[in-house]
Amino acid sequence: MAITNYFYNETTRKYVALFGSIFNKVSIQRRDNNGVVVQKMVVPISYGPYQKFMARIAQDPNLDQKSAITLPRMSFEIVNMTYDGSRKVNSLKKIVNQPSDNGGSLFLYSPAPYNIDFSLSIMAKYTEDGAQIVEQIIPFFKPERTTTVKLMDGVEPLDIPLILNSVSVEDVYDGDFETRRSLLWTMDFTMKCWFFGPERDKKVIKFIDIRNYTDIDPTKEFESQIGIQPGLTANGEPTNILEETIPYQDIMEDDDWGVVVTYSGKDDI
Repeated sequence: MAITNYFYNETTRKYVALFGSIFNKVSIQRRDNNGVVVQKMVVPISYGPYQKFMARIAQDPNLDQKSAITLPRMSFEIVNMTYDGSRKVNSLKKIVNQPSDNGGSLFLYSPAPYNIDFSLSIMAKYTEDGAQIVEQIIPFFKPERTTTVKLMDGVEPLDIPLILNSVSVEDVYDGDFETRRSLLWTMDFTMKCWFFGPERDKKVIKFIDIRNYTDIDPTKEFESQIGIQPGLTANGEPTNILEETIPYQDIMEDDDWGVVVTYSGKDDI
């Protein structure tokens, strides 16, 4: 099968959006010495490697610029994609089969199973901020969290597991006492994903013409002919009588039709 025709199902984009949406409502609270909440904030999250944000902080250690990055914040990125043969299904299985506008049939073959590895980076100035974020995430992964997602029109929603593989913490402080300190938590995840091929449009066979020969010589004439076609009356009732049916070209795949079989010898044709 040649890969020649363009198609794009936006599946990867949807997986990235799914991952980000799971963590986009994480918040922290800061308290004074008396335990009174003095500040609340939702931790921002964006797609991109953490090195980009750390470099931004290094360029503006005092965060004096108007466009400075405020800590804490989170970032995530795709770090790897691997085929998952343990979830493979029959490649020729059709998971969608519905009529098309031109009288044919639209269908999709079974998707390819892949694992997408995500890395979530949590950057914080204070240890307590990072700990609050981490503790709001890890209780929901034991070690996985499953989300039901509608990936394509006409395809039933699929369960997409997200597995937490590991959590690590690093103090990226490096320099003199005036250098800004940053704490980095890294959480590695694996998302069990499916990737679909192009939607295909195949014409529906509505008429079968069978000719029988008693001689293998291709120049000889056939001895008999059998015709098979759908049968549907003008009132929408199924029929197996040729004289009662409307033209088979006007019968749709999802109509409640009967089967008309005609037989004739070569002299009748």
